[in-house]
Amino acid sequence: MTFTNWILFVLLVQLIHFAGTWKLYQKAGRKAWEAAIPVYNAVVLMKIINRPWWWVILLFIPIVNLIMFPVIWVETVRSFGRTSTTDTILAIVTCGFYIYYVNYFGDAKYREGRSLQPGSAAGEWISSVLFAVVAATIVHTYVMQPFTIPTSSLEKTLLVGDFLFVSKFHYGARTPITSVAFPMVHDTIPVLGIKSYWNKPHIPYFRIPGFQDIDRSDIVVFNWPVDTVRQFRDKSGVRYDKPVDKKSNYVKRAVGLPGDSLEIIDGKIHVNNQPLELPDRAKPQYSYTGTTKGQGFDPYAMYKMYDITDAFYHDPNTNQFFIQSLTEENYQRLKNHPNVASIERVVTPAGQGESIIFPNNNRFDWNADNMGPLYIPKEGVTVQITPETVGFYRQIIETYEGLEMGREREISFRGDQVLLNGQPLNTYTFEQDYYFMMGDNRHNSEDSRYWGYVPENHIVGKPVFIWLSLDPNASGLSKIRWERMFTTVGGQGEPVSYLPYVLVVVVGLVGYSFFRKKKAK
Repeated sequence: MTFTNWILFVLLVQLIHFAGTWKLYQKAGRKAWEAAIPVYNAVVLMKIINRPWWWVILLFIPIVNLIMFPVIWVETVRSFGRTSTTDTILAIVTCGFYIYYVNYFGDAKYREGRSLQPGSAAGEWISSVLFAVVAATIVHTYVMQPFTIPTSSLEKTLLVGDFLFVSKFHYGARTPITSVAFPMVHDTIPVLGIKSYWNKPHIPYFRIPGFQDIDRSDIVVFNWPVDTVRQFRDKSGVRYDKPVDKKSNYVKRAVGLPGDSLEIIDGKIHVNNQPLELPDRAKPQYSYTGTTKGQGFDPYAMYKMYDITDAFYHDPNTNQFFIQSLTEENYQRLKNHPNVASIERVVTPAGQGESIIFPNNNRFDWNADNMGPLYIPKEGVTVQITPETVGFYRQIIETYEGLEMGREREISFRGDQVLLNGQPLNTYTFEQDYYFMMGDNRHNSEDSRYWGYVPENHIVGKPVFIWLSLDPNASGLSKIRWERMFTTVGGQGEPVSYLPYVLVVVVGLVGYSFFRKKKAK
């Protein structure tokens, strides 16, 4: 839906509200016209139902408002004498239209100053849970979101089994794009295994201003741009395409920023003709092959000795070995191993094209180790569109700034002329910024080398804290990586655990609460 459509929708909602409540406003001692003024009518309604004015703010927060609307419906009918369980159920299952009956046909009498205390322990419990969900949804959506590292693409910096807190406010919280969704879950409701949202209507993209921009080499959580829900099907086998904010969450390093020129030469990243400078905590890994001298080479001991986390193959018949992921530091150590005859980094030569590499056509003989230079689109910049260059921007034009923004766009060709919806397309001006994301585990990371740019509206947030880390290959208490608990993701030097300080604070709070209660008694 466009902004115009949403304005019309809001006006329609206001009309429905006025038609169903104007008599109730009068019975509460207010004027009928007060039910027709947007926002003001909500403030007045809060006074009528004896609830705080700031509830009005909750009605305008996407997803949270889905929780608040049923509460308002129930509170409204209760304020006019409809307090039975049947009345409560009718208010909810009719999506509030039961208020029409109370307004026009019911013998409604306003209960001024009614008690707001729950009438039972169950009512108090429901009220507490409801507002706990509201508070958690606000924090989850606009402040901080938990996230788990599922793959080794950023190994050594972030490990498989790390549990993170991802800040939404560093880069600016993105308001929900799906207007109807189950709170605090992503695309699937746990246990039930069903879709957690409705595809339509969409809320226009908006991001609350953050206090920093994405810096080059930042680790960023984002929605995977090309996610088309290949694995998500309902029981009938129907596939669903996800809205932007329900696409799979990925975490990579932003190696290219809007306006940059990026090139990969023999596996090393160059930005604007300069080698990319990585923070000291980043430890890029590459694949290596080599041969051993025969006796005394234990591949299983190598995993621990050289901190190898991915595949390690050794053929005792040929003495050849292959390591999928190894840091530069450990490569220098391994090549001096007394039983290693030779070792070299795996590099796909320039000119040996791979069709799976962006822009995924045969006009460029690029591969994962040698590609570019390519331009990373920046908002407001205009580029020339030719049959040779359109492959870089087709997904942007048709999908990221077309279909996902509610516009039908299709690129076609007539000879050497590129067409957009049948009209000649010679230039294009970008409507948002884009980023080039890569993993540090260069030969074991599905990233922008394969599917291209990440749009700005797909950015989720910045990982800031590891609160728990579990080793999937361990068991018992050794499964917990204690040294990684409560460490920061960014910063200089080796990560330092703040777990002792956290435990001191927790013990202090528990002790203070205990003595306070004891003193009160």
